[in-house]
Amino acid sequence: MRTGALLSPAPTRLAACLATALVRVSSAGRVHACSPRGCGSLGAAMAPGHLSVREMREDERPLVLEMLKAGVKDTENRVTLHALTRPPALLLLAAASSGLRFVLASFALALLLPVFLAVAAMKLGLRARWGSLPPPGGLGGPWVAVRSSGDVCGVLALAPGSSAGDGARVTRLSVSRWHRRRGVGRRLLAFAESRARAWAGGMGEPRARLVVPVAVAAWGVAGMLEGCGYQAEGSWGCMGYTLVREFSKDL
Repeated sequence: MRTGALLSPAPTRLAACLATALVRVSSAGRVHACSPRGCGSLGAAMAPGHLSVREMREDERPLVLEMLKAGVKDTENRVTLHALTRPPALLLLAAASSGLRFVLASFALALLLPVFLAVAAMKLGLRARWGSLPPPGGLGGPWVAVRSSGDVCGVLALAPGSSAGDGARVTRLSVSRWHRRRGVGRRLLAFAESRARAWAGGMGEPRARLVVPVAVAAWGVAGMLEGCGYQAEGSWGCMGYTLVREFSKDL
């Protein structure tokens, strides 16, 4: 019967479709490890040939600034929470609240006002430091990661170290939230390493070195850097508590 002829191949076609899907998922899920010379790309749904890095055009500045601000918003709450829950910060907030109780009639207002002001100051400071584009330095840039479709999906800025032998520093590294976990950050990091090597050779630096500061709440970025051969060597913060760690690598 013709109906039976049409239904019988269905399981075979279904199995073939499932096998094809599994092959595609397996192919898309390959991860390229970091080599000793640099950081490879993460081949999850974006092949290296579909991503390029070039200098930012002036008409792309508003888009890049929005990308940086969005990246700061993703981490500022965690950094602020980490900073304001340290014992010295809690002690200062409690002292400020106690003092305000003699001035303000409301106990709740005296309790919340110091917290609100501290959170606002932390967020404004982080946005001013990381949410803007630095002026072009000796290493050029800023650079943007661009897909083959023309979409800007990441931004990178570099600056020379403060003294001879310090190498180059990453001052901005942000990826659009729609393109994260697809190899864009690793591609920008590999580009930064190549620029740092070229700059060190041209300036006659004794060694090629790259330093990447990472907020203490950005655990994923720290893990990526350690996987690419970077080592935590320094930090800075407030009241003896770390807010930013610095990872470095000799290239």
